[in-house]
Amino acid sequence: MKRMMLRSTVAVMMAAMVLALIMTGCSGTGSKTKAKEEYKGVQIGAITYSWRSMPSAPADIIKYCQQAGINSLELMGNVAEEYVGAPAGPAFPSNFREMSEEERAEFRQKMVAHGEVMSEWRINEASPEKYKELKALFDEAGIHIHTVKFSPADWSDAEIDYAFESAKLLGAMGVTNEIGTDAAKRLGPFAEKHEMYAVFHNHGQPGDSTFNFEEFLAYSPANMLNFDVGHYFGATGLHPNGLIEKLHDRIYSIHLKDKTGKDADPADTNANWGEGDTPLGDILKLIQDNQWNIYCDIELEYDIPEDSDAAAETKKCADYAKVLLAS
Repeated sequence: MKRMMLRSTVAVMMAAMVLALIMTGCSGTGSKTKAKEEYKGVQIGAITYSWRSMPSAPADIIKYCQQAGINSLELMGNVAEEYVGAPAGPAFPSNFREMSEEERAEFRQKMVAHGEVMSEWRINEASPEKYKELKALFDEAGIHIHTVKFSPADWSDAEIDYAFESAKLLGAMGVTNEIGTDAAKRLGPFAEKHEMYAVFHNHGQPGDSTFNFEEFLAYSPANMLNFDVGHYFGATGLHPNGLIEKLHDRIYSIHLKDKTGKDADPADTNANWGEGDTPLGDILKLIQDNQWNIYCDIELEYDIPEDSDAAAETKKCADYAKVLLAS
């Protein structure tokens, strides 16, 4: 019995030590970039998904960041892997909805085959030196990659190790995945092993009354949230600050977007910043007032005007955040 109690105590202590070690590497003003000063103490950045409609080579992304006046990123995994030399996969058909079931099945088979090729490439061919080279490009531009969205929960164990190792080579402390029970159970131990975070992103799941963020966090001290305040507000109608105040020490990053509310007409719909109902000003001021080290990333999802592009719209969002934080 004493031996069992000792094992239990040691397990708890080890979990606490893992979390403390990770937090030491990620928290504190030294972990954020100098752009915080321009945004009155809040780290405003972007997820590179915001520029999905534009060329996304590293040089392009650096240019977009400079245009927007931001210098921290959640990097999409495909951007990193394409640079490192991943095999090209089949292009998603623009007419997928109009395709016959036979044509769709054929495309799915191609995707499965490409997945096997990618698995082999990740485990045996991806070059750590190329990841270091990619980090150096962003470092030279003064841009910090804080998270990489590999979404690896369904990968093999060796590929998940690759995801965390590669993200660390890029200077990131987290790997992002969609939130879910299986993902939280699976990725948490890998994050602990690599002394990093498994960071979980929500869409509209909180609209389900049985959904509870804390359930996913409980599976590992290294599980953290990438809290999408727009999706949360659109799905629930609840002010995101209640959850941020409660779980701020388990929120690694926030996705910023403006959406209409649950009961609006139209409901739960992306909007130009300042034209929706999401209380972005309240959210940013809460983080500012409490000096919480939470990355706040623009995720551009509203329709881009015909006379504009994603880079120009991301800059508008960044400028809007700056105004909110200065008020």
